[in-house]
Amino acid sequence: MTRAGKVIAFIHKYCRVPEGKLVGQPLVLDKFQIDFIKDVYDNKRAITLTAILSIARKNGKTALIAALVLVHLVGPEARQNSQIVSGAQSRDQAALVFKLASKMVNLNEDLQAIVRIVPSGKSLLGLPMNVEYRALAADGTTAHGLSPVLAIIDEMGQVKGDQNDFIDAIETAQGAYDDALEIIISTQAPTDGDMLSIRIDDAIRSDDPSTVIHLHSADNLLVEGQGTADIDLLDPAAHRAANPALGSFRSAIELQTRVEAADRMPSMENSTRNLYLNQRVSRSDVFISPKIWKSGIRPPEQEAFDMGKVFGGLDLAETTDLCAFVYGAKWKNEWHVRCMFWKAEATLIEHAKRDRVPYDRWASEGFLLTSPGIAVDYEVVAADIAKELEGLDVEGIAYDRYRFKTLEKKFGELEDAPDLPFVPWGQGYVSMAPAIDAAEIEFLNKRIRHGGHPVLTMCAANAVVIRDPANNRKLDKSKSTGRIDGMQALVQMIGLASSIETEEDESSIYEKRDLVVL
Repeated sequence: MTRAGKVIAFIHKYCRVPEGKLVGQPLVLDKFQIDFIKDVYDNKRAITLTAILSIARKNGKTALIAALVLVHLVGPEARQNSQIVSGAQSRDQAALVFKLASKMVNLNEDLQAIVRIVPSGKSLLGLPMNVEYRALAADGTTAHGLSPVLAIIDEMGQVKGDQNDFIDAIETAQGAYDDALEIIISTQAPTDGDMLSIRIDDAIRSDDPSTVIHLHSADNLLVEGQGTADIDLLDPAAHRAANPALGSFRSAIELQTRVEAADRMPSMENSTRNLYLNQRVSRSDVFISPKIWKSGIRPPEQEAFDMGKVFGGLDLAETTDLCAFVYGAKWKNEWHVRCMFWKAEATLIEHAKRDRVPYDRWASEGFLLTSPGIAVDYEVVAADIAKELEGLDVEGIAYDRYRFKTLEKKFGELEDAPDLPFVPWGQGYVSMAPAIDAAEIEFLNKRIRHGGHPVLTMCAANAVVIRDPANNRKLDKSKSTGRIDGMQALVQMIGLASSIETEEDESSIYEKRDLVVL
């Protein structure tokens, strides 16, 4: 019998369902769990040093961890005088692994005879081989001074950023063994820059034979050019892709209830995508749901720009990154929106890999404008905007003060410098809160026609909001999973138009018509 065969046989023979309606019955591994165990323990390419299993919540992650702990504690993988640890980001999560493993022991007389449970230290002792297991938490002080042959990291997706002292301490402690095994079982992290995302991406790119990666995510259904928001929350294929235990012990009713609620309520969408579809998306408040965004996919009409007043929004960002200009005209109670984006030509391919979006293809298709070199040339930006707005009745362009002086100078140097009404616009709560409210109303009432421009659509999918204590909202780039410059510019545009309309509504009636004396 192979290593994996022995592991599977041990779990089926000795492990019991620790809780729930099937409590006490033999634990029967699902196919996806068996496949994972086979790839880890019967790796034909190399000895497995790192194994990653990423699945949506409620697919038996913690129970599988508990079973594997027992496999290495008193089962076929037990080593004389060795140590095993499981690590979680909170004491409660760490305690859960210990509790499930303890319950499995107490449900089987054979295990009770050879495993000592120490509740005070959240530890188990395998008596036959003197193997010690400890449940560790990042908010505790127990990660140092260990030498584990097996480390199981629970929910690494909760780690923000690319470094974590707690996990570093566990991983460096495994250096005493040449074949120490680290198993990571988690839902996905919110952003590409988080530790789990980096580990997953590296495992896929490098094809390291000592690393096993099983990623169950609705994102596996994406094709090139699509983003997270292109996955329909109600698509059964997306549910199956992220929840391999569907049809077995994963409740289809609970999952369906959750995704239907998220489809109705935008505030639930991001957390549902992350936790239930295992997509790499922030759980922060999404600004505009994909469903609402798609309702505005009709193209803008030229008549609106010929006949209506035009407003614009400008977000310059870094010269080495994306610059965005969005302009629109409100005509017949609808916003007709167009946009322009610039990126340095030399950064297209590198940043396409970084951001996982096809900048190079968008540039070749005309959706993304470029300037030579590694930085966006503001002279090109100024000339393009001036040409685009020629002949239009431009009422105002809301700009962020960051780097605008340089662009303003370039406008002044143009041969036929246009007299464009630029209006400074802050990106803090004071300016953005009413702008967010105004833009949201237009979106929810389906009064925005953006034509589905792919770069703007990407920005919309990435845009999340944060709130201050007074519940004011603004777009937040630090919590977004990608570029949001286009949506920032669009919200500034609508915010400016709304503020001007408010000023006109509040002006005296005698400023609008002559005094009539009777």
